[in-house]
Amino acid sequence: MAFPTTPLDVRVELQVGGTWTDITVDSYTRSPIGIECGRSEESVRTNPGKLSLEINNRSGKYSPRNPRSPYFGLIGRNTPVRISVKGAESYLALDASRAGAASTPDHASLGITGDLDVRVEAQADWYSVDLNQTLAGQWGADGNRAWMARVYQGAITLFWTTGGTVATQLFAQFPLPALPRRAALRLTLDVNNGAGGYTAAAHWARSLADPWTLISTATGTGVTSIYNSTAALEIGPTQAGTTPLRAPLVGRVSRAEVRNGLGGTIVAAPDFRALPEGTTSLVDSTGKTWTVAAPARVSDREYRFHGDISAWPARWDVSGNDRWVPIEAAGILRRLGQGTKPLASTLRRRIPSGNPLAYWPMEEGASATRAPATDPRVAGATYTGLDWAADTSLPGSLPLPKLKSASSFRATVPASPTAGWQIECVYFLPTMPVVPTEIMRIGVAGSAMRAAVVYASTAGIRIEARAADDTVLAFFLYNDPAAVADFTGVWNRLSIFTSDAGGGVTRIQAAWRDTSNSGGYWTAGTTFTGTMGSATQILGSWSTATEGMSIGHIAAFAVPGVGLNPGVTIYENADDGFDGEQAAARMLRLASEESATVALTYARGGQATAAMGPQLPAALLTLLQDAADADGGILGEALDDTRLVYRDRWTLYNQTPVLVLDYTANGEIGPPLEPTEDDQKTRNDITVSRVGGSSGRAVRETGPLSIQPPPYGVGVYEESVTLNLAEDHQAEQIAGWRLNLGTWDEARYASVHLMLHAAPHLIPAYLSLRNGDRIRITNPPPWLPPGPIDLIVQGWAEVLDQFTWDAVLTCTPAGPWTVGVVGDPVLGRLATDGCTLGAGISATATTLTLVSSVGRWVDSAAYPARFPLDVLVGGERIRLTAITGTTLTQTATGTRAVNGITKAHAAGAVVQVADPARIAL
Repeated sequence: MAFPTTPLDVRVELQVGGTWTDITVDSYTRSPIGIECGRSEESVRTNPGKLSLEINNRSGKYSPRNPRSPYFGLIGRNTPVRISVKGAESYLALDASRAGAASTPDHASLGITGDLDVRVEAQADWYSVDLNQTLAGQWGADGNRAWMARVYQGAITLFWTTGGTVATQLFAQFPLPALPRRAALRLTLDVNNGAGGYTAAAHWARSLADPWTLISTATGTGVTSIYNSTAALEIGPTQAGTTPLRAPLVGRVSRAEVRNGLGGTIVAAPDFRALPEGTTSLVDSTGKTWTVAAPARVSDREYRFHGDISAWPARWDVSGNDRWVPIEAAGILRRLGQGTKPLASTLRRRIPSGNPLAYWPMEEGASATRAPATDPRVAGATYTGLDWAADTSLPGSLPLPKLKSASSFRATVPASPTAGWQIECVYFLPTMPVVPTEIMRIGVAGSAMRAAVVYASTAGIRIEARAADDTVLAFFLYNDPAAVADFTGVWNRLSIFTSDAGGGVTRIQAAWRDTSNSGGYWTAGTTFTGTMGSATQILGSWSTATEGMSIGHIAAFAVPGVGLNPGVTIYENADDGFDGEQAAARMLRLASEESATVALTYARGGQATAAMGPQLPAALLTLLQDAADADGGILGEALDDTRLVYRDRWTLYNQTPVLVLDYTANGEIGPPLEPTEDDQKTRNDITVSRVGGSSGRAVRETGPLSIQPPPYGVGVYEESVTLNLAEDHQAEQIAGWRLNLGTWDEARYASVHLMLHAAPHLIPAYLSLRNGDRIRITNPPPWLPPGPIDLIVQGWAEVLDQFTWDAVLTCTPAGPWTVGVVGDPVLGRLATDGCTLGAGISATATTLTLVSSVGRWVDSAAYPARFPLDVLVGGERIRLTAITGTTLTQTATGTRAVNGITKAHAAGAVVQVADPARIAL
């Protein structure tokens, strides 16, 4: 076993005064660097990453309170720290900053006016919901725009203009498939498809050198062209524009190509893979000079840890000559886990983002004596007869008040513009009053209308515009039975708003819809001659007819309506707590709302994540982990930045191994490799309950890990979990999936030891490894079960020193994550429902008699594409090449000892599909 004679290129950096500073020379005078990432095998949720190292402090510069230190006042609690090693190749690092990109000036060869072919190989946050991430383009100011490719909200889009302007802009959009972390995207435009139109297409591959897979095509009517722009060609165009707003890709670009024509001449080809770190200028293969503008940078670093140092304990020996600081740092999960303050209700969080003039949440406690506005500059509301915190039934809110038999409410709205306004609230009216009863009144100034009033009764919903003397200027009675019925009995949003009807006429409207959006959308309104004026007061004067009505989240907006529709829709979805929202969408939304606290990227598996129930008030990390638990994916920490990463459950299915290890190869696997047959993960009686709903149960009643007593099973191992799910039926499905995980009959390999310094050829694949990835161990020793050992990595610990790099992977079996795929010749095979050998066979016999109890095997004459077909008999894998017969008794021929097991089998031995399909959750 050879060991390196040159030091490993490990770098330790602190963020000092906002700048990353290399302190490797100091840190390496002490003990090795220890890193832990991910979760332990027995943990349900991901643990925070950990870093431990000792920094030489003989100079005293790492004592935060030492005024002689050059870092005085610049380091301290939660100073960021990161660890990196030199990677196999360089890349262009982009971070969405509009100032950072790589560009080359306009050249004559870039004047592509016909067919276009753009290719970019990158590793990116493909699914960020809030960023228009630009891949490449010639996209200057309006009037100088040619083409641009971007990804945004699960789509990839090609823009181009025929005249350089927004007015001449066209685009083609394609769904973004589930991509690996590193992938190549290709966008093409055939300006004249020969059928009187144009065709755009999107493809993807694992790299620019691999075959392309078509994503989809889009066609348009009429032949098109591309404007000959003089703008620079950029990787990640950064000019701020209004259509569309854009920023560079979040991630890294390895290389790119722009071709004149479909598969045509390469006119630009920046390649960053072999550049020295810090390169700011390069010449591509076509002779074009590229410039890298900060904060974009060329880097060859692969990061192993990002986190914060929470303490700086000074240590020294008895002589005082040796001084050091033993650093303990942790990933972002630790900091997020320290705070237990729950986030506010979804309405309380969402409504301020609509920039209201004033907002009164009315979520006060049962003994409240005030109704404050969220803005301290706005006066609190005055009221009588409110039973505070009496209604807990609105998912998007903390408890709200109910009206007593005589109640009132008065709130003053700060001066609003006279160009239109909107007042909105949520309410629950149990029953409709028999006689017209006032629901809400809006005071108005600067208009012929001095009050807008909404009445409700069994006769209909009436909206009135009243003059200064309280006479009715105009009114409308909406008596549609369905509209009247939908006004009561459910939580509704009520909007009262103005809009310009033209010709000096103002429209005043009331609109209502239930918060679940399951009912109708109704609007009643009228018009009057005059301006819209300003909303000045929100008033309620309620009597016995409205006793028991709940109300809250009253807000005023300086936004006119759009025709018959309100101009502000900020309440939508937040009022029901985003009930039914997908788990990944919830996590991305929360990260966007709490962007000052956490950033999150999303590894997408291509299918919908679990639908969740209402978001209830809880700490941010709790809400994020609740979403991960509901979906069954992995929430963890990024290695290359201080952010969270969520990979959904679908990314864990049917993976290709990221790292393949050969047990017999010298140095690839260090000791010990120890399978464990224990019950640490066994769960065979599982109950999943839905928050606020019912439960589902799944029990393994037969088999080696069933609830039967030994030797027929292992006894009862119960598990009960409560998840925030949208529908009751999900609970039973998830219970079944967790039963699959909890009764997987395979030995556990809790840890796999890698000595990367002794097997440096493994380092590139190891550096790409992430939590949840699949690895494979080939050629296991003969005393273990035959065949490869497939494992899911649940985390790792590694120790980096100057000449050694040890890593211990924490693993669980990958088998239960291999799921059925309809129509797949291997993954689409179902397990048998009872089959045995009709006669005994010797160790070398190649003909088998198969006797099935229910349903027969496919025969090779009718289904030749299904062969070969692997089966297991007594631990031996036999590859069947043909099956004849169409009754329950059939004859099969095949190859024996495929997995190296050679043995005879008696009549009655069980025959089963070697890799039966399991249904995914």
